[in-house]
Amino acid sequence: MITWTTAGESHGPALVASMQGVPAGVRVDTALIAEALKERRQGYGRGARQAFEQDRVEILSGVRHGFTTGAPITVVIHNSEWPKWEAVMGADPVPAEALQVDAGRGDVREMARNRPLTRPRPGHADLAGGLSYRMEDARNILERASARETAARVALGAIARQLLRQVCGTEIVSHVVGVGSSAVPVPDLPKPSERAQLQASPVRTLSLEAEHAYMAAIDAASETQETIGGIAEVIAYGVPVGLGSHVSSDRKLDAALAWGLMSIQSAKMVEIGDGAESARRLGSSAHDNIVRQGATIARQTNRAGGIEGGTSNGEPIVARVGFKPISTVPRPLPTVDLVDGTATSAFHQRSDTCQVVPGAVIAEAMVALVLAQKLTERFGGMSVAEVEEQHRAQEQYVAGRLAPPSWGAAQND
Repeated sequence: MITWTTAGESHGPALVASMQGVPAGVRVDTALIAEALKERRQGYGRGARQAFEQDRVEILSGVRHGFTTGAPITVVIHNSEWPKWEAVMGADPVPAEALQVDAGRGDVREMARNRPLTRPRPGHADLAGGLSYRMEDARNILERASARETAARVALGAIARQLLRQVCGTEIVSHVVGVGSSAVPVPDLPKPSERAQLQASPVRTLSLEAEHAYMAAIDAASETQETIGGIAEVIAYGVPVGLGSHVSSDRKLDAALAWGLMSIQSAKMVEIGDGAESARRLGSSAHDNIVRQGATIARQTNRAGGIEGGTSNGEPIVARVGFKPISTVPRPLPTVDLVDGTATSAFHQRSDTCQVVPGAVIAEAMVALVLAQKLTERFGGMSVAEVEEQHRAQEQYVAGRLAPPSWGAAQND
């Protein structure tokens, strides 16, 4: 079964992503990962950091000549800004005077990075993390808690997506369905064939009405020195029946997806299928009726979002994740300096106005990782060929149960 982990700090020399359990034969190369990371850097409302900080990808292990070998995969994403932070973030001790150097730009934000951060920012991990790990300098907390870490997840998500494509043709897309209080209903879910159009939209939507509304909401927040959150929706097409299980809580697919999506920085809400809307319905209108269509059976709706009893049911997986406004607000929020207890303002450096567009890309990666994990749990094998063989056998069984030859064609659909 696939497992993964990430390491590294926001302003450290690099982020490291490690993945085990990927079968041999998955098509992977540096360009594939670099393209995914490029998509993560885009989106309306992004800050200046994305313009100058590039992601240089290096695959250290587990891939040879464009294919996975079955060995653990290690990906490194080098930080192009590392020379500016070497003294502040270096692993080895540095002289005290090295942390008292003016960055030379006359910018208080640049000078402050050399100093201990003792003013915890509301909404961040600064205070809770510092108390938990007994750290007096919040930089030891914020550097790891930073959403920069998600670049490593996106890198691994690109590999997981390739495995899903090769084995069962699964395709994953995402779009923005709300920014702040602005939400424009979209009648149809975006299809994989519309991915390029979604990427071309500044706010990742196929609706021009939604695009204008969401950009206006982001502009209004920026003009008032605010940040603004939003909701992204991820759809996975071609997910086979049987991923996850009802037999144990730690094997449920919806639970795993909820964990994966909620683990994204600033995520505060996850819905599967119709989510909260289902809680407001009566039972007779909350579920997906099973009906006869010709010689097979099908669903009339997909309110469950492709998961019943913790198991994928063959319908598209639909999941939404809600992101709170970014905690680093241009108008610094009130806090207390832990050195002397004085009331002050939180430290502010660069930040995005809205992160929902890259949040959608990150959410795609997490859905891909969870589905790939469940795929290898269900159809394990050392090579892609083995996984494909077991998947085909299950697909044949499912097809035979849903449309046995003895049924014949229905008289009325």
